[in-house]
Amino acid sequence: MKHATRRDFLKTMGRGALLLGASDWLRPIWAWGDSGGRPPNFVFILADDWGWGDLGCYGHDLLKTPNLDRLAAQGTLFTQFYVNGPVCSPSRAAIMTGQFPSRHRVFAHFASPEENQKRDMPGWLDPSVVTLPRLLKERGYVTGHFGKWHLGSGRADGTDAPEPSAYGVDDYRVFVGNGPRWDVPDFNSRSSELIVDEAVRFVEANKGKPFFVNVWLKDVHAVLDPTEEQMAAYPNLKGALRVYYSAATDADRQLGRLLGKLDELGLTENTVVVFTSDNGPEDIRIGNASHSGVGSPGPFRGRKRSLYEGGIRTPFMVRWPKVTPAGKVDGATVLSGVDMLPTLCALAGVQPPKDWKLDGEDMSGACKGSPRRRKKPLMWDFRYGVVGHVLNRSPMLAIRDGDWKLLMNPDRRRVELYDIPHDPSELKDLASARPKEVQRLSDALLKWFDSLPKGKIWPEAGRADYSWPKPTEND
Repeated sequence: MKHATRRDFLKTMGRGALLLGASDWLRPIWAWGDSGGRPPNFVFILADDWGWGDLGCYGHDLLKTPNLDRLAAQGTLFTQFYVNGPVCSPSRAAIMTGQFPSRHRVFAHFASPEENQKRDMPGWLDPSVVTLPRLLKERGYVTGHFGKWHLGSGRADGTDAPEPSAYGVDDYRVFVGNGPRWDVPDFNSRSSELIVDEAVRFVEANKGKPFFVNVWLKDVHAVLDPTEEQMAAYPNLKGALRVYYSAATDADRQLGRLLGKLDELGLTENTVVVFTSDNGPEDIRIGNASHSGVGSPGPFRGRKRSLYEGGIRTPFMVRWPKVTPAGKVDGATVLSGVDMLPTLCALAGVQPPKDWKLDGEDMSGACKGSPRRRKKPLMWDFRYGVVGHVLNRSPMLAIRDGDWKLLMNPDRRRVELYDIPHDPSELKDLASARPKEVQRLSDALLKWFDSLPKGKIWPEAGRADYSWPKPTEND
């Protein structure tokens, strides 16, 4: 397994070390904490393309997710969590940096080097930025990443993207990224098992130290290829439902092994476990999901690629025994992927660099049981077309501030305003009834959009055209 060298570490430790003297940051975090005790471990589980409604604890009446349902019962389930992009790479960049992904020109998912260039995107997330793993590593954590990476593919000049070690990760195995990978013919059907195997190995190897590990699943991203044994969980279903549910239930079973290992090693009580998804469920009209694209956005309008709730609102639960209330459902706090860096750092007793402009907020109080109202608005920018039903094709920009969510295109067309707590399905557009809110939110949203790096806007962005039958001349 490739590790960063000492020279690499000193070179990339960056801004965080400037806040403390050298003697401070070289000491393990637990040596200078207020309590003098060991800080919590972190297991950050990021599923791929799981919809808000794809778990029993979020209301699904068929899909079996007993281990995640139990995790929710042992911790706190949040109903208003947002990722910062309707596709995977932007969501991952936001979690890693605490900043909106468009700041880094991560406008969509990283594709081929040629496609990245066509989209005015870099070949990879800049490794010099502040990242969550690096901040924890600098304070004595051992860091790991197992599973999907998708934070860079390479440049058109043939330069390969950096490996996770460049971002502060000690131990890793990835797919959709550079570094050690899995070379097995049945990876699609066994991906969750293989990823959890690596996570279990990492936890066992580092049980005596504070650790942070990303467990970023491939499931339930298409192509899905569950085995007959996996599909035995749904003997009465056929077609796409059986394929999708079987893959999700197997992922839940594998995550149960990881949670069981924490119990076995006596680590559960001092380990923060987070579960969420990178965006809403895939649309069945996408070619590689035509056999499986039946994930549930719950009660929401929109799916993957959409800025309506179903595309960016995902399940989120936190368990930290004796700290996070058990069995609690927080329906008031609005959290987001950009909050992960400041929040997990706060739980670890780590101070992010003061000169790193965070778009996220420290929401650790909510993770400890105190719902809170966020101070900063959340904003989204998706410069590509939305696939699927016309009702899911959102405008190109969105902002959530307090109870209000406004969507619009940069030319101020398709302006829509929703009171999310009272209209979570986004069915009643209040733009004409609330002109002052529209003005306030649209001004803030366009000011933010104008501050972002410029990039190509695809012709389909923000459009909701439908090919209506044309009336005859005599009608």
